[in-house]
Amino acid sequence: MTFLAIDIGNTRLKWALHSAPQRNAPLLAQGAEFLENVDRLADGDWAGLAPPTHMLGCAVAGDAIKRRVEEQMELWDVSAHWVVASSAEAGLINGYDYPARLGADRWVALIGAWHRSRAQGDLRPLVVVMVGTAVTVDAIDLQGKFLGGLILPGHGIMLRALESGTAGLHVPTGNVCEFPTNTSDALTSGGTYAIAGAVARMVQHLREHCGVEPRCIMTGGAGWKMAPSMSVPFELVDNLLFDGLLEIAAHRNAS
Repeated sequence: MTFLAIDIGNTRLKWALHSAPQRNAPLLAQGAEFLENVDRLADGDWAGLAPPTHMLGCAVAGDAIKRRVEEQMELWDVSAHWVVASSAEAGLINGYDYPARLGADRWVALIGAWHRSRAQGDLRPLVVVMVGTAVTVDAIDLQGKFLGGLILPGHGIMLRALESGTAGLHVPTGNVCEFPTNTSDALTSGGTYAIAGAVARMVQHLREHCGVEPRCIMTGGAGWKMAPSMSVPFELVDNLLFDGLLEIAAHRNAS
């Protein structure tokens, strides 16, 4: 009953093999690969794995990269299943105007955060932040309904946009500081505080909407960069999408 979880982001594929498709199942192996190198998986990291019996993945990239991953999975007798956001899944309600248009990664992260918080006995509303190539800041109310969220560019996109649209700003990444006195620090600080401000604003919105102080959970490859600059309390979770994939798989198997 081994379970392979796959998270395909904008730049990397991350995978984790668990002993079963359920919450807190022991982790047997894990790894990551840049998207341009996924064709090496079958002869590389996956070659020595015990064949998984179940697989569930989420992908923000297009169908072409999913087909390449499925080709790598042909060394096992396992079907590929990919999450698509729906009106409800694993106890969470999707409040998006068109539920299927919500990014699969956001949906999986929301489900992971919701169940993680409930398992810890924390029954507050949630702000779920993913910091990567893009940044998402999403809200869940006390009843487990996704209310909506923000999308903004990550650090890299912000810097590239400024460099391409403004003369003379081709400078190296700087440091985050309160009162930047050089252009590198000004750019890095501006991007960081823009993201931190978006999170603080969503926490405020959700506090006013629910009348309860929200909990904030943050994840994503660049989450650690934001940690020192956040103005609201938060928990940094490394593999929130894997938590969500495990929850979805467990609920589907139980139904």
